[in-house]
Amino acid sequence: MQGLVGFLRGLGAARLMAMVAVTAALIGFFAFVIMRVTTPQMTTLFTDLSTEDSSGIIKDLERQAIPYELRNEGAIIMVPKDKVTRLRMKLAEGGLPKGGGVGYEIFDKSDALGTTSFVQNINHLRALEGELARTIRGIDRIQAARVHLVLPERPLFSRETPEPSASIVVRVRGTLEPQQIRAIRHVVASAVSGLKPQRVSIVDETGQLLADGATGDADNAVGDERRAGFEKRMRNQVEAIVSSVFGAGRARVQLSADFDYNRITQTSDKFDPEGRVLRSSQTREESSATADSSGQVTVNNELPGGQRPDAAAVPKDQSKKSEETNNYEISHTTKTEITEAGRVNRISVAVLVDGSYAKNDKGEMVYKERSKEELDRIAALVRSAIGFDQKRGDQVEVVNLKFAEAPAAIPVAEPAGLLGMLQFTKDDVMYVIELGVMMLLGLVVLFMVVRPLVKRILASEVVPSFTSGGTLPAPVDGGAQPAASGGQSLVPGSNATSQMIDVAQVQGQVHAQSVHRVGELAERNPNETASIIRQWLAEPA
Repeated sequence: MQGLVGFLRGLGAARLMAMVAVTAALIGFFAFVIMRVTTPQMTTLFTDLSTEDSSGIIKDLERQAIPYELRNEGAIIMVPKDKVTRLRMKLAEGGLPKGGGVGYEIFDKSDALGTTSFVQNINHLRALEGELARTIRGIDRIQAARVHLVLPERPLFSRETPEPSASIVVRVRGTLEPQQIRAIRHVVASAVSGLKPQRVSIVDETGQLLADGATGDADNAVGDERRAGFEKRMRNQVEAIVSSVFGAGRARVQLSADFDYNRITQTSDKFDPEGRVLRSSQTREESSATADSSGQVTVNNELPGGQRPDAAAVPKDQSKKSEETNNYEISHTTKTEITEAGRVNRISVAVLVDGSYAKNDKGEMVYKERSKEELDRIAALVRSAIGFDQKRGDQVEVVNLKFAEAPAAIPVAEPAGLLGMLQFTKDDVMYVIELGVMMLLGLVVLFMVVRPLVKRILASEVVPSFTSGGTLPAPVDGGAQPAASGGQSLVPGSNATSQMIDVAQVQGQVHAQSVHRVGELAERNPNETASIIRQWLAEPA
């Protein structure tokens, strides 16, 4: 301990403070390097979490003593990369994340024995809204959703049943397409008994009304989708034909179709006067006979069955009547025609083709326009593909123009060699690079900063300080002390001769030892030696 205390005192306060500062800096630096190297690589566990889901997941992570990081105000949770798969399976087993809403799991822990029907109905409504919100969030571009259902009860002794309705608020990434909006309405309507798609309203987070529940809105959307599908199909057919002639990417096709969405019902009656058909026939015959009584009225004549003596000689009047009725039906035709909505009124097609390229005498690529005959043949093919009808007003235009040169695409290099065999990801490569940089920085600090400082502080020799007078320090090996310096004279005594001889011998030994040690110090400390020589040169003579 005395030797250690003596060594520390010999260093001096300045060198001791420098040693303490360097030691603290080294401890801090290497502690940072070790912590950075040993810190596990973090990756995303879940994103777009609600406050309830985030708190539940954090509580579970703290219970398992797993490190985590929160980002985006708790909406994103980061965990070690090697544990992310196991954590997702473990949290899914516990029903996390729930999606920011309550689903049918609300009935898992409820006590149905002491629950009233009103509470059960409210729980059923909450569960249905939560499940629909989760389903809607599964659609692309939808970040969050909230569903409100109105399921009115039918009043007693009422013949009319109120229709249910629904309102949905969504937060989207970008813009929803019309078919996605219709899909959401039909999903909700199919999940709720008695709910029609037209009774579902959708609003985004900016307050924009995406679906207002009007019937005409749905009809127009269906018509637009039908027209878009027809145009896409016809455009693909035309582009396939043109590309097979000029090559892929050498033609551009635009097609526009005009549709008529009016539904027409037409009924016509037609009578053919030449076409007669016997419908019914009726024949009737009548006959009668009367006797001539010469105008005499007698009892015998009036008696029924009475006979007269001259009955055979009296002539009689006889009459006969025949009637025939024939009914004919004229040919009659009734025709009813129903023309459904979605008829094509007109088709317009514009085809832009690139020219041909050939090398000239100098070996340069030269643009050459297409001939008119070639463009006419392409136009004929397009007319056949779209079912061209001149009476309908269809138009087909084929134009040849030079395409603008597209910027050269930078090829993406596939991982090969060792990276391809090990299938390192980008995160793994960056992590290895980071470790290499930290190790290289540690070595640089160790050899370029720490080593020189430690050598300077722990040097056991004391650098001699030369003054203008040329005084030298005493020898360190315990020899005799010099009696005088190079700038002083000896004091004569009684035995001056012997003393001078002794002093000269001692002084010679001291000078020889001093010169030898100064040479050794100069060899081991060239920078300090050069600094002292510069100081001598700068001092005035």
